[in-house]
Amino acid sequence: MSTAPHDPLPIAQVPVGELLGRELEARDWSQADFAAVLDRPTQFVSEIVTGKKEITRESAAQIGAALGHTAEYWLNLQDQYLLAEQFKNENAQVKLDEVRRRARLNDKGPIQLLKRRGFLTGATLDALEAEVKELFELDSLDDEPGFAAAARRANRSEDISSLQRAWVACIRREARKLPPQERYCAKRLRELAGTLSRTLKSAADFEDLPDLFSAVGVRLVYVESLPGAKIDGCSMLVDGYPVIGLSGRGKRLDKILFTLLHEIAHILLDHVDAEHLIVEGLDEAQGNETEWEKDADTEAAEWVFPHGIPDVPDRIGARWVNQLAVELGVARIVVVGHLQHCGHLDWRTTLAKNAPSVNDALASWD
Repeated sequence: MSTAPHDPLPIAQVPVGELLGRELEARDWSQADFAAVLDRPTQFVSEIVTGKKEITRESAAQIGAALGHTAEYWLNLQDQYLLAEQFKNENAQVKLDEVRRRARLNDKGPIQLLKRRGFLTGATLDALEAEVKELFELDSLDDEPGFAAAARRANRSEDISSLQRAWVACIRREARKLPPQERYCAKRLRELAGTLSRTLKSAADFEDLPDLFSAVGVRLVYVESLPGAKIDGCSMLVDGYPVIGLSGRGKRLDKILFTLLHEIAHILLDHVDAEHLIVEGLDEAQGNETEWEKDADTEAAEWVFPHGIPDVPDRIGARWVNQLAVELGVARIVVVGHLQHCGHLDWRTTLAKNAPSVNDALASWD
């Protein structure tokens, strides 16, 4: 016959101390007798029986050993009763409902981060929920943002992440605040793209870009990258006009310039329409690009170097880089960045030292 501890069938939800008292009465044990079995003070048993003390893991193991049950049995009885009492407590249920609502909101995006960035300002749950639905354009929190399913990634094996969804939603909302001055014109956008590598030679040159794009019917928007989002840019249609979003990730003039040209290429190559948008981290896409990404890269590179790059010497020095930048009419870091991308220069090369950052210029667009 087995002598292993056993657990009786579940019983009604009553205080665990009362159940212990009944068990002792059934055995004709006094509290003092049971305390002696446990090698505990009688007051210890009395406080558990009267509900003044909760059963701990240690005491549950001792009670179980004395009565032929498992420690889990007594802990579960206690937890079941306390949870049943909590369920009957209206204030506790209200707080739990609030936790559930906050969890649902957080499923849509990084709520606290969006609050710190000023995209969400609601002081109450009702206000915050209304703002989240407005930001993601949802009728209900049970819905998913429409653009999440429509997003085309440079890497087809990856879905758009929660952080990326939130960033795209912020780009879209900012774009709606100031529609372009003119109707979209693909010809004028292509002409503008062809001039950018030769006009954007310093960080200050980026400050007037939104006006230049607005004049050709494109809204250019900067929203600082959300930590961990791994996103450089996006392109989409908002209310019928093209929008390009930049995150500033990478900071360097050449990286931001190429991201901008890459997104322009997506628009001009008709990769973006009313039902689809492009969301991408260009660094993560290498080796996994779709044909669209390769085409956008090729188009962007031709705008930067319309006549290609001359033969690269075996030893690349600052003098050759500077001279080539002057001949091509581009910023020095654009040449360095291209050589790094092609593997002619190490990413740690000193030639990239003090490369201009354009993030302050992008932030000035607001």
